[in-house]
Amino acid sequence: MESLARLLPFVARQRRTLIASVGLSIGAALFTVAQLWLIYPTMKLMLEGKNFDQHILAELQVAKKTIAAETTHIQVIDVQLNTPQWKTTATDSDKKRLQNEQSRSRADLTQAKWNEQNFQWLETNISPWVPTDRFNYLAFLLGLLLILTFFKETCSFFQEVSIGSVVQRVMQSLRQQLFRSTLRLDQQTLALETTPRLMSRFTFDLSQVAHGLLLLGSKVVVEPLKIAICIWCAFNANWRLTMLSFICAPLLGVLFGGLGKKLKRAAQRQMESMSRLYRVLEETLLSLRTVQAFRNERLHRRRLSAEHRSYYEKAMRILRIDVLVSPSVEFLAMCAVFVASLPGAYLVLRHKTSIWGVQLASEQMTVSDLAILYAYMAGVLDPGRKLSGMYSKLKKSATACERVFAWMDRASLVKTSPTAKSIRRHHDSIEFNRVTFHYAQTNSDEPGRRALDDISVTIPFGATVAVVGENGCGKSTLVNLLPRFFDPHDGSVRIDGVDLKEVDLTLLRHQIGVVTQDTLLFDWSISENIRYGKPNASDLELQSAAEKAFVTDFVTQLPEGFATQIGDKGHRLSGGQRQRIALARAILRDPAILILDEATSAIDTQSEQCIHQTLHTFTRERTTFIVTHAMTPSLLDCISHVLVMDQGRVISFGTHETVLKTCPHYQRLFDAQTLKRAG
Repeated sequence: MESLARLLPFVARQRRTLIASVGLSIGAALFTVAQLWLIYPTMKLMLEGKNFDQHILAELQVAKKTIAAETTHIQVIDVQLNTPQWKTTATDSDKKRLQNEQSRSRADLTQAKWNEQNFQWLETNISPWVPTDRFNYLAFLLGLLLILTFFKETCSFFQEVSIGSVVQRVMQSLRQQLFRSTLRLDQQTLALETTPRLMSRFTFDLSQVAHGLLLLGSKVVVEPLKIAICIWCAFNANWRLTMLSFICAPLLGVLFGGLGKKLKRAAQRQMESMSRLYRVLEETLLSLRTVQAFRNERLHRRRLSAEHRSYYEKAMRILRIDVLVSPSVEFLAMCAVFVASLPGAYLVLRHKTSIWGVQLASEQMTVSDLAILYAYMAGVLDPGRKLSGMYSKLKKSATACERVFAWMDRASLVKTSPTAKSIRRHHDSIEFNRVTFHYAQTNSDEPGRRALDDISVTIPFGATVAVVGENGCGKSTLVNLLPRFFDPHDGSVRIDGVDLKEVDLTLLRHQIGVVTQDTLLFDWSISENIRYGKPNASDLELQSAAEKAFVTDFVTQLPEGFATQIGDKGHRLSGGQRQRIALARAILRDPAILILDEATSAIDTQSEQCIHQTLHTFTRERTTFIVTHAMTPSLLDCISHVLVMDQGRVISFGTHETVLKTCPHYQRLFDAQTLKRAG
């Protein structure tokens, strides 16, 4: 349960509500035990016909007799211990036996005096208020039981509400911390984890943690307190018989230890299965148009059904273990009651205080004494059963908590230097110095596929560089090193001579604007999506950025203008319109370095020309990287340099004319694009 202990800092923030909840739990437990205590006078009335006054009087007489008997016994032992003749003839074992006997008598005498004082207080302060008529006395006891039940349920209600409030606030803090930790991670780590696995942690795992916390808060105080008070009362009734019931305790420890390990493994597999189920759902829903176009609905239903079967098997394994716990615990508890009850019944029915010479009662037990002992043991059974039912759920919650904190503790592959430097606005050059990069692998620390291989190139400030090459040659990986989405394994990337690993990450990314092929917009208004690049931008700045990106060409035709909600991922707009908004967002940021990663590969020709027209003027006084596979005439008007890549290496860099003359690989790419446009 160490993982659950890590929740303590989150729980401590709600300590006031938690303290109130604990107080209410204690109140509910005390009222429950008081209800059990009422069994004793009820049994005395129903089985022995004694009302409260008669019972108090009888107990006072017993206490006084015990005091007199034990006082006499102690005096006799004192005389014997102080007799000179006996001192000389008695052995050490005889002396020790008498001293132990005297100690027991003194303890019994102290207990008897304490009982006498209590019963005298009850006789003086309580008896005048208790009816003497037997029926009225019974009605009084039942009325008192009703009142205790009301207060117990009231405490339970407010306790459940308060602990529910604590759990919800803890989950809110935990979810925010998990989200904050996720946002700190690098792109590789997030890509390896996958969105469905992350969603499983944010939903299924956190719901398991919340369920465990709710159980702990609502049961872990009340039920153990009930057990402790009932055991204490049982010890007061007859500590010897109560001790017999603890014979089964080691078996309970063995049972919980074995089942706990199985539960943890089963819960981990169940949560992984839930992640795979989320993955199937995400893939299907995101590709629903393709699924329907190819009429492959049945294939995806079968995949989901297979994952459901897998999840069902793992859930049933947990259920079987869970179901096994409760009857096993209840059986062992009944064995404990049996071990204590059978000797107790023997003592009552045979009118004895010992069995086979072993004393099990200090005085002759009555049916009422045995009944109250049974009642207290039964009082242990109910909360014990509830706690045993919690065990598997807490194990699942602890496993989910481990997964949540394991992800929260995940270190980013992009490290931030503790002595990070500030950096001036880019003004000189960008240098890739012998850069090598390997993608990470899932569940392995070994480097994966090499994406960049010993790249060295210097880009002058103000250059507009077209990064070209075949698919998979490392174009996007290279430009993604600039905002430090990745860090090179070998070599360095420098801006104006400063290694990016030594630069403050926030200041670095403030200088960079990125427009990707998969335009990522939010379900906000057009103005909010553009202002995302600079949240404190004025309306005039926003309007200027929108005009430069030709966003106003289509916004003016919308009824709500810039206030138009664009829908999930901007689905209410065309691809070209979404890309212009993304470009306006980058323009508003006024970056010193602009990266367009295949930004025009999936849009119409008109939108592409508009974007290139914008770049022609906007790229002045900033360094721009345009990752592309199509060198169109409008793009050639924008660029100053071409960087050609092949299999993770830079094979040529220079002006378009120079590279076209000297690089056969670029010649083939350019000729292929020329033929494609001509066709």
